[in-house]
Amino acid sequence: MNHLPLIIKREYLTKVRNKSFVIMTFLSPIIFVGIFALVAYLSNLNNDTVRKISVLDESGLFLTEFKSTAQTHYKLLPNISLDEAKKGAQTDETYGLLYIPDSESLESISKGITFFSEESPSLPLMNSINKMLESKVNTLKLKEAGMDSDIIKNLRININANQETFKGEETSKLGSGLKLIFGGAAGYLLFMFIIIYGNMIMRSVIEEKTSRVIEVIISSVKPRLLLLGKIFGTTLAGITQFLIWVILILVLMTVVTSIFGIDPSAGSPSQQAIESTIDGGTQQVLNDILIEINNLPITNLIIMFVLFFVGGYLLYASLYAAVGAAVDSETDTQQFMMPILMPLILAVYVGFFTVIDNPHGTVSQVFSYIPFTSPVVMLMRIPFGVPIWQQVLSVLILFGTFIGMVWFAAKIYRVGILMYGKKPSYKEIFKWLKY
Repeated sequence: MNHLPLIIKREYLTKVRNKSFVIMTFLSPIIFVGIFALVAYLSNLNNDTVRKISVLDESGLFLTEFKSTAQTHYKLLPNISLDEAKKGAQTDETYGLLYIPDSESLESISKGITFFSEESPSLPLMNSINKMLESKVNTLKLKEAGMDSDIIKNLRININANQETFKGEETSKLGSGLKLIFGGAAGYLLFMFIIIYGNMIMRSVIEEKTSRVIEVIISSVKPRLLLLGKIFGTTLAGITQFLIWVILILVLMTVVTSIFGIDPSAGSPSQQAIESTIDGGTQQVLNDILIEINNLPITNLIIMFVLFFVGGYLLYASLYAAVGAAVDSETDTQQFMMPILMPLILAVYVGFFTVIDNPHGTVSQVFSYIPFTSPVVMLMRIPFGVPIWQQVLSVLILFGTFIGMVWFAAKIYRVGILMYGKKPSYKEIFKWLKY
C-alpha cells in the first residue's frame, strides 16, 4: 500500500499539468460566462425595442382599455376605414394593427377582432391583448344580463389552502418545485461528472497501454493498487478542476454583470410573469420561496451530496478503467459503454418521472438503494424528507459495492492491460475473471 500515495500523486500531477486540462480549466468558464453575457445582452436589446400598435376600434367599447407600457405603445386611430388603417400602419413602421369591428352583439365583435402585422406577433403580446379584450367583453356581457360585474367579482372567493406538516412546519405549493430543482441539479451534476471524468480515466489507461508504459509500471506495482491510484488521482484532478470552474464562473459573472450592467433575468419569461403579477401577490410568492428554502435540509443535502458524489463517481470510474484496460483504442470502447451508461440514464428517468410524482413510493425507494442508480435517485429524494437511516444504508451499500467492483475491475485490468492486438468479447472478459 506504500505505492498508492505515489501513484495517486503521479496521476494527479500528470492530469493537472496536461496542456489541454489547463486550457479547458480556464477556457470553459470564460466560454460559459461569454454565452451567458451574450444571451443577456441580446435579451436587453430585445427589451429596448418599442412596439407601436395602432388600434382601430369601430365599436368604441375598448377605447379606455389600452394602456401603453415601456415596451408597447398603443395609438388609437380616428374614424377611418380598415384599408386606410392598414396602409398607414405599413408606411409608418407600426408593429401591428388591432382591428375591432362594430356589430350588434358582443359575440360578433369578439369573432371579428383581428391583429394585422408583417410577421407573426410574439406570443406574450397576443396573450396580453387577448386577456385584456376578454376581460372587457365579459364585463359588458354581465351588464347585458343585468348583473353587476363588480358585485360578482366581490362574491368570488379564491381558495389557497395552507400547507403544514404534522410537526407544525409551514410549506407552500412551490415546495415540490424547489425540492425537485435542488435534487435534480445535484443528480444531473453527478451524471455529467461521471461521464466527463470517467472518460478521462478510460483514455488515460488506453494511452498508457498503447505506449507500453504500463508494462514497466506493472512490474513493480500490483494491478489493484495501480487501478485505485488512477481512480483516486483522476478524481482529485476532477474535483480541482470543478472547484476552479465554480470560483471562476462566480467571479466572471460578478465582473460581467457589474461592468457591463447586464441584467441576468432581463427578458426572461419568469421576469415577465413576475412583472405581470406584481400587484397580485408577488410578495406572497417570494415569502413562500423563502419559507421553502428555510425548510430544506441544507446541511443534510450538502453532506449526502458529497458522499453520493464521491461514492457514485468511484463506482463508475472503476468500470471505466476496466473498459480502458480491455481495449486498444477508444473506438473499441463503444460496445462496452452501453451497459455502463444505461443505469445512469435509467436513474435520471426514474428521478424525474417517479420521484416528482411519489418520492416515497416503492419504485423510488428501491432505486435509491441500488448502487448504480442510488447516487442520482437518492439525491433527488432527500429534499422531500428521507429518514437518515435510509440515507446511511444507501451510502453503505454504495461504498460496499465500490469495494467489490474494484476487485471485479482489477481482475479485468490485470489481464487486459497486457493484451494487445485483439478486440475482446464479453465471453472473453468473463474468462479473465477466473484467472
